[in-house]
Amino acid sequence: MSLIEIIILALIQGITEFLPISSSAHLILPSALLGWKNQGLAFDVAVHLGSLLAVVIYFRRDIASMLVAWTGSLISGQQTDNSRLAWWVIMATIPAVIAGFLAKGLIETYARSALVIAITTLVFGLLLWYADVKAKQNKHIYQLSWKSALFVGLAQALAIVPGTSRSGITMTAGLMAGLDRQSAARFSFLLSIPTILGAGLLVTLDLLEAQTRVDWSAMFYGVVFSFFSAYICISLFLTWIGRLGMLPFVIYRLVLGLVLLGFVLL
Repeated sequence: MSLIEIIILALIQGITEFLPISSSAHLILPSALLGWKNQGLAFDVAVHLGSLLAVVIYFRRDIASMLVAWTGSLISGQQTDNSRLAWWVIMATIPAVIAGFLAKGLIETYARSALVIAITTLVFGLLLWYADVKAKQNKHIYQLSWKSALFVGLAQALAIVPGTSRSGITMTAGLMAGLDRQSAARFSFLLSIPTILGAGLLVTLDLLEAQTRVDWSAMFYGVVFSFFSAYICISLFLTWIGRLGMLPFVIYRLVLGLVLLGFVLL
């Protein structure tokens, strides 16, 4: 890849990983629409690492509090808001892990197409709009129940289909479970940590098995640009989401979905 392609793809990953518009869809689009070569497994590892570092550093205090409380709950058996939240993140991650192992091959073979991306972009964009408009949105993140956390986790499992958007579907489920926008976004971001880590490890294993040559400069730029774009994106999204709501992202998804559909059909 050229340096321009590396920077653009890294920025796409960093920005779209945490917005409800599907990072996997946007990373597939350059090769589908512009004829760019596949970025390869090593670059996937790099941009996932950059995104992971961004969300971990941004939520470092929350993560530390959750880890301390979770460890304490194992010793004392007493639960706090932070220990429960840590348990809910663990519980909500399990469905995605199971779905990833069971359906990864099928998705890679049959679902990574512009038509699938167009349909899922439209359908789940409309579902996000419905949840944003109709849901009660009266619960804080610490009021999340285990049933609601599992519901969000089951929704996240759908994100293995390109175009669904992991962030989009988990925020949609969070809103439908009654969380306010800030809480739905925060739970989605916290839930991304084990999910991105797991996906990155799987891609790393694939890379080691493939025994391909690694372009270390591309890896470096991928980590750096995805990190900074992801960190800025998380900060701005949490600042604006209470005022803007999900409508701008819904409109973007509908426009993108229709453009893709027109590209495929015409």
